[in-house]
Amino acid sequence: MFNPTRYDQMPYNRVGRSGLKLPAISLGTWHNFGENDDPTNQLDLLKTAFDLGITHFDLADNYGGGMAEVNVGGFLKNEFKAHRDELIISTKAGHQMWNGPYGDWGSRKHLLSGLDQSLQRLQLDYVDIFYHHRPDSETPMEETAAALADTVRQGKALYIGISNYYGEPARRITELLRNEGVPCLINQLPFNMFDQNAAASGEFQGLENDGIGAITFSPLAQGLLSGRYLNGIPADSRAATEGSCLDAGRITAELLEKVQVLNAIAGERGQTLAQMALCWNLSFAPVASVLIGASRPEQLVENVAALEGRGFTKEELDWIQAVLDPS
Repeated sequence: MFNPTRYDQMPYNRVGRSGLKLPAISLGTWHNFGENDDPTNQLDLLKTAFDLGITHFDLADNYGGGMAEVNVGGFLKNEFKAHRDELIISTKAGHQMWNGPYGDWGSRKHLLSGLDQSLQRLQLDYVDIFYHHRPDSETPMEETAAALADTVRQGKALYIGISNYYGEPARRITELLRNEGVPCLINQLPFNMFDQNAAASGEFQGLENDGIGAITFSPLAQGLLSGRYLNGIPADSRAATEGSCLDAGRITAELLEKVQVLNAIAGERGQTLAQMALCWNLSFAPVASVLIGASRPEQLVENVAALEGRGFTKEELDWIQAVLDPS
């Protein structure tokens, strides 16, 4: 039995000039939904997210080598079947998934085959958003755009998104999709206080001009803004794990000092550092939603609580930026 009041605590933001709204916080499955992760905890994460009003579960074919889709697909069939029309399920293709010349990138062969495989793993007839996961400089963009548009015409996706596209490639595929009669809905980009390229590059402005929304990932900078590194590198942290996506060498004394000052600003706002970082993401147009990962349901509760104080004064934003870029 799911919480019947789940929609009361979650803001839903319109995506660009489309008819679709996304929850301000969406649940990503890049981590914690793989073959070796506890399935009981996975279900607890999905149920907790849904009870909090998080109606968007974001996947990709390569997350966990396909196991994220397999695991979530089983839960969708067995636990969420009656709620399918309340959910936005997104997935992506474009990274290496099988051997041979068609196993990745942006050809028609890869995208259509990849989506068919994703639907089988998810046990779904369609996904709500299908993304091209990364630009392909070798495949004609006309081919990529036509293949993406065909997934909508075939009823296998409702909307098309792009991910990790910036500048001219983003504007070009947007134009091509519009010409196909299947406008681009959204661009999924990394964005956080320590990686502001999506704004600084002009991509956010380009999306606004095109009437396209954004959804951001890595809002906590792979944990740097989680509060875990205020006093150095914990032994069980991501930065202390060999081969992780957060290099311990990045955590310098200068960076730690910035994190500590940002934590103090968050405290002045009555928030944790992680909560402030999420709200900061949402303060940028055209960001409709922020993707978070979680290893425990309690983290989801804390993150959603951040939305109660999402607004910033100009003075706060200026103060944060001065810490990040003292020059």
